Amino acid sequence: MFVLADLFPKLPLGPWVDSGIDWLTDHLSGLFDAIQSGGNVVMDTMTGALSAIPVWLFIIGVTIFSILMFGKKWGVPFFTFIGLLIVENQGLWSDLMSTFTLVIISSLISVIIGVPLGIWMAKNETVNKIIQPILDFMQTMPAFVYWIPAVAFFGIGVVPGVFASVIFALPPTVRMSNLGIRQVPNDLVEAADSFGSTGKQKLFKVELPLAQGTIFSGINQTLMLALSMVVIASMIGAPGLGRGVLSAVQNADIGKGFVNGFSLVVLAIIIDRFTQKLNRTPADKAAAEPAKHHWKGWTALAVVVAMIGGGVVTSLTSGSSQKESIKLVYVQWDSEVASSNVLAQAMRQHGYEVDLTPLDNSIMWQSVANGQADASVSAWLPTTHGAQYKKYKDDLDIAGTNLKGAKTGLVVPKYMDVDSIADLQDQAGKKVTAIEPGAGVTKGAEKALKDYGIGDQGWQVTPSSSGAMTVALGKAIKAKQDIVVTGWEPHWMFQKYDLKYLKDPKQSFGSTESLKTMTRKDLKQDKPDAYKVLKNFKWTKEDMGEVMLDIEDGKSAKKAANTWIKNNQSKVDAWFK
Repeated sequence: MFVLADLFPKLPLGPWVDSGIDWLTDHLSGLFDAIQSGGNVVMDTMTGALSAIPVWLFIIGVTIFSILMFGKKWGVPFFTFIGLLIVENQGLWSDLMSTFTLVIISSLISVIIGVPLGIWMAKNETVNKIIQPILDFMQTMPAFVYWIPAVAFFGIGVVPGVFASVIFALPPTVRMSNLGIRQVPNDLVEAADSFGSTGKQKLFKVELPLAQGTIFSGINQTLMLALSMVVIASMIGAPGLGRGVLSAVQNADIGKGFVNGFSLVVLAIIIDRFTQKLNRTPADKAAAEPAKHHWKGWTALAVVVAMIGGGVVTSLTSGSSQKESIKLVYVQWDSEVASSNVLAQAMRQHGYEVDLTPLDNSIMWQSVANGQADASVSAWLPTTHGAQYKKYKDDLDIAGTNLKGAKTGLVVPKYMDVDSIADLQDQAGKKVTAIEPGAGVTKGAEKALKDYGIGDQGWQVTPSSSGAMTVALGKAIKAKQDIVVTGWEPHWMFQKYDLKYLKDPKQSFGSTESLKTMTRKDLKQDKPDAYKVLKNFKWTKEDMGEVMLDIEDGKSAKKAANTWIKNNQSKVDAWFK
């Protein structure tokens, strides 16, 4: 194999794919922009309509629907009522509505495409042979890969989330539609032919009714797969419960992860049970008692009218006093969660409508550079985000410095008998516990191992997340064990634990850094008042440390931000002068 590999040059598959994506984005940008704009309108309208329905009315309405569908089987209605109450009690109702919208729209698109495509495959063997390997590719390709072209085509937000979800969730509907049509008994098909049925009559009167159960099973799987994509979709800006799950994973917050995960489970079970109940075979329909249950239809109609009416009333009576809207993005590091939420809450208190979106680090920079987001206060320069700044500097504006004296490096507990990176030998199992693979501090750790020659001695960088890293740090300190982590300041761990930086004479991590506020290129012209606030936003490491520690002690990011703002009102007001 190695000989054959040497005989042929390496195929540039990666560059070919990159070139193809670049060509599509260059030549079809108008189409993608139109899809994004239209998709945002549809998604925002549906989410707004669902959110406008009073929560109590929504819960009662869905519970009544489940009673009408399941009759004397009280398990599902009871679970529906209690489950939705718990979601509302945990303050996750708006996230639930956003997730429900994403799942329904992506599943609907998958069904609209998947059922006809599956029928075509069943009717045409050539099409079947072409589509099958494509479906294999769609199902086996890691789901994270899908958000790369999704962002390239549609930027950030819910539309790329739907795009990635459709690709991932489409195959079951296609496969099961194909299988259902193929499993229709030949003698019934021949009987329909003998009676002179047209192809359309045969499909709609014979094949689809008999294949209904199999097709609905595929649709059910598609719904569940779309639900499983909400966390990945949140990495590219899609709102909903996925953001809470992702934040919990990155910060190792078990409680928050459980609450958001439980809410997803509630939604999944309700959708699953409802779609299974809708899957009634012809035999079930024939056995059902006719006519005497018309009251169920009228009851369902009354519930729908009441929910729509409640939503309309809420929409008409709710006013808006927002002055201007602003889209802020940030990477979910503890420091950036603190600064972004403080700025967002301060702007909301001064009349701005703020859309605050957590993103993957690289996507954050890309979204500001291409104008999908207005600004971010999460630019660590000149070292940590130096590569991203070099790539996008011509397409964004550095409005100002919001915090000085930031620092990154390798950090150890003070009880460890080591003071410099050059002194590392066999401590901590020759392992550096780092955060996300794409983070600048992680790349700095990899560079340090190379610069100091300890990578050749068996030292390795083990990427994880900021939450997993701090959990590992706390566990090691409790047991008085050696541990080396990637650290940055300001961070609450320096207030909670007795830590020290390892000296870095070769400057692998660079010198002291500053946190910069970056904006899209034309924000100053489009929204001068908001730009002025962003430019004026400044605070200290001690300020940030207070907010981070409050969040670590159990406060929500919003509550911690509001507490700090209340205690520092004069400083906050200065940002708006």
